[in-house]
Amino acid sequence: MKPVVVLVGRPNVGKSTLFNRLTRSRAALVADAPGLTRDRQYGDGRVGDRPYFVVDTGGVVASLASTKGRGDMTAHVASQVRAALVEADAVILIVDAREGIHPVDRELAADLRRHGKPVWVAVNKAEGHDPSTAVAEFHALGLGEPMAVSAAHGEGVEELMQRALATLPVAEEAEPEEGVPRIAVIGKPNAGKSTLVNALLGEERVVVSDAPGTTRDSIRVPLERGDRRYILIDTAGVRRRSKVEEPLEKFSVLKTLQAIDEADVAILVIDASTGVSEQDASLSGYALEAGRALVVAVNKWDAVPDSDRAWIKREFERKLPFLEFARVHYISAREGTGVGGLFASVDEAYASAHCTLPTPRLNRILKDAVTATPPPLVRGRRARPKYAHQGGKNPPRVIIHGNQVGSLSKSYRRYLANCFRKAFHLVGTPVRIECRQEENPYQEGKKAGGKAGRRGPSRKRR
Repeated sequence: MKPVVVLVGRPNVGKSTLFNRLTRSRAALVADAPGLTRDRQYGDGRVGDRPYFVVDTGGVVASLASTKGRGDMTAHVASQVRAALVEADAVILIVDAREGIHPVDRELAADLRRHGKPVWVAVNKAEGHDPSTAVAEFHALGLGEPMAVSAAHGEGVEELMQRALATLPVAEEAEPEEGVPRIAVIGKPNAGKSTLVNALLGEERVVVSDAPGTTRDSIRVPLERGDRRYILIDTAGVRRRSKVEEPLEKFSVLKTLQAIDEADVAILVIDASTGVSEQDASLSGYALEAGRALVVAVNKWDAVPDSDRAWIKREFERKLPFLEFARVHYISAREGTGVGGLFASVDEAYASAHCTLPTPRLNRILKDAVTATPPPLVRGRRARPKYAHQGGKNPPRVIIHGNQVGSLSKSYRRYLANCFRKAFHLVGTPVRIECRQEENPYQEGKKAGGKAGRRGPSRKRR
């Protein structure tokens, strides 16, 4: 198994910047404001031929021991750090070269010594400074030789990781597995996304609070269920653009949209206590535009009176008619009721999104669909779809060739998509229809004056 390296430190010392540098990604949000990261974020790193897991954690503002038993956000973040330290094989304490030793740095150093894990001190933001001068005062932390690094510029980072991994056992890297569904849990703030992720995992893996907007980053969590592996992505709640005022929330929205683009299946969490909103429709529409398979989880169903349940179901059908192909589950993430059935729908949607559509059958379905409902006339002419073939997966993409097929309306393309979806029993995935219009062999002649299209020279009348 690959070793686990955990990054800890005060807020705004550069943990997320170093995480992105080590994972060669932009998975963690980075901004000048402190306290952005709250949950632990996992990533894959490599130095030479040594792979490892790296874990980003939230900024600690007090001793880890002093926050136990408290219910505020500081205690939540500290509990996540403590959980990460349990999983760690090595720890990197990140400090700020520009600010020098802070009292919290000393408290963290004492906490880490009690954990007994190998600890390395990374003196970040040391660019432009003499390394020996930048690290001099941090010897007082009593954690060995500090190292001057610049996470933003990459200076000293590789040497730091080489030292951290040198004392750890070498693990064989497993081959990357194909067919592991990536599941993005999306929805409005306070709809219960993090509670649902914790219910699916069976542990309090991400921070849950009654305050909307608790999750700001997209948190990726591996999960095994039976003999199947998944990757869950807990995302920040997305509000209407007019409601997004804080710059950090704008970045969170961007990370959520990126998570949708990266996912195979999206679970749309709708708050049953507030009903279906325009933002639910907008967010699900974005997921469909991105081609993501979709499962709907109407959460907090236990809080809805029996007399209102039928009305909420009718509202769902009225406001989200374009999700008729998606499985809908009425659940309570807090109580855990109805949650287990989500995995079957996720598997079904994932299989449908990656389904192979044989060309002969596609053409039979196309012929039957056009015979049953011919395309409408456009400027006195009717499109003539001739044949179809599959052009891609996730989502299934069907390419239709023929005369004037470029004029097929959106409604008729939806009709064809529904015919293909019904015939192949595709559930939970959109089907994209692309039209390739055949060239008119007489078009050039018409442009040249209309003579090239004639079959032969005109005969003179005798």
